[in-house]
Amino acid sequence: MKYFLLFLLVSNAFLQAVPEVPPKSNLSSFKKPLLEYSSKHGRNLLEDESKLNDLIDHLKKLNIKNMYENDFFLTWDKTEDELKAIWLVADILRYLRVNNISTKIFSSGLAISIFRDNSTRTRFSFASACNLLGLVVQDLDEKKSQIAHGETVRETANMVSFMADAIGIRDDMYIGKGHTYQKEVVNAVTQGYKDGILEQKPTLVNLQCDIDHPTQTMADALHIIHKLVGGVQNIDQLKGKKIAMTWAYSPSYGKPLSVPQGVIGLLTRFGMDVVLAHPEGYEVMEDVVKLAKENSAKSGGKFTITHDMKEAFKDADIVYPKSWAPYAAMEKRTDLYAKGDFKGIDELEKELLKQNAQHKDWTADEDMMKLTKDGKGLYLHCLPADITGVSCEEGEVAGSVFDRYRDDLYKQASYKPYVIAAMIYLAKMKDPIKGFEKMIEDHVERKTDL
Repeated sequence: MKYFLLFLLVSNAFLQAVPEVPPKSNLSSFKKPLLEYSSKHGRNLLEDESKLNDLIDHLKKLNIKNMYENDFFLTWDKTEDELKAIWLVADILRYLRVNNISTKIFSSGLAISIFRDNSTRTRFSFASACNLLGLVVQDLDEKKSQIAHGETVRETANMVSFMADAIGIRDDMYIGKGHTYQKEVVNAVTQGYKDGILEQKPTLVNLQCDIDHPTQTMADALHIIHKLVGGVQNIDQLKGKKIAMTWAYSPSYGKPLSVPQGVIGLLTRFGMDVVLAHPEGYEVMEDVVKLAKENSAKSGGKFTITHDMKEAFKDADIVYPKSWAPYAAMEKRTDLYAKGDFKGIDELEKELLKQNAQHKDWTADEDMMKLTKDGKGLYLHCLPADITGVSCEEGEVAGSVFDRYRDDLYKQASYKPYVIAAMIYLAKMKDPIKGFEKMIEDHVERKTDL
């Protein structure tokens, strides 16, 4: 008996001394967690690795060679293949993260964020996207920099970019300024790279300018794609779907034009029936309207403008009621700020608030929503919305409507970090396919669960 006990003790000591060999990682072993996550959160996520392979196969078919070492200014600068690639890569990155696979392509490096206007969703989406890829975000607070002492854009851009791989800029308040500033920054770092000052050229991502809000509208579109047609592979099924991009009443003024302009500039490219609705006097940039008309003609879709919100909502698959300031007023405000005419700005604000108040019936209430297709149209908003009885007395949307679509709205917003990450990934990976294959093969865990 004592020999038997001695044998057990020796055997136990030996087993403890031998390190446990972990089983070889296999993407198939992550099916169950993914399905459980998808079921719990109600997301149209991928169910198994065959769908991941399907996404990658679709990505292989696209011509995206010009995305490498490039920037993202406006959606209409990109080809349809390049837009599809961003959506596919966003879905792949999300799949990998849900499966606890690290998607870091950087082991060090900075991403610079410059926000010249307030932000919650886009600020944190940019930070999340950069972190997902392995970059650390540093915000440039212009008030704490030497810009106040006369430092030029060219100098600032180079000084903050010595180890920067990405720059995200929001500059949306003044007509003719935001997009111009973003271009100036890119020109500065491009020249700095050519001159040997910078070891790499940072990729710029437009986080909203005076013309377009591409990270928002690309996220909106991916949400629509998943809700209405089940994935990017089925994007052709968007043809004929009606979306109403409408103005809505707000008790505030001066909201940028870039969201409605971005929506009509993007979704007219995919054969959709796009309706832009607003009261007379709330026009957007004529150049973007012209672009939307050209896009719809090429894609076989429709683009119309109406001054009747009910007409826009009738039989719409998607509605996007959001306030914006008239283009002419935004131009005037830009001029007043340039002159330092603050009295003129105050007078303009009063004038615009009075103008807005004439259109309080432009709101997404229950009666308006009943006009949508089968009374169940998808309600979108870039957030934060002016909610009647919640954030204001009267606003863009009724409280009951917002509450009913709250989960969908938050899911809509959740696509933005992945869209931004996709923009950066495609600009930094010479061979995106090999990059994903390596992530899957290496299978470095994003989170170690001990």
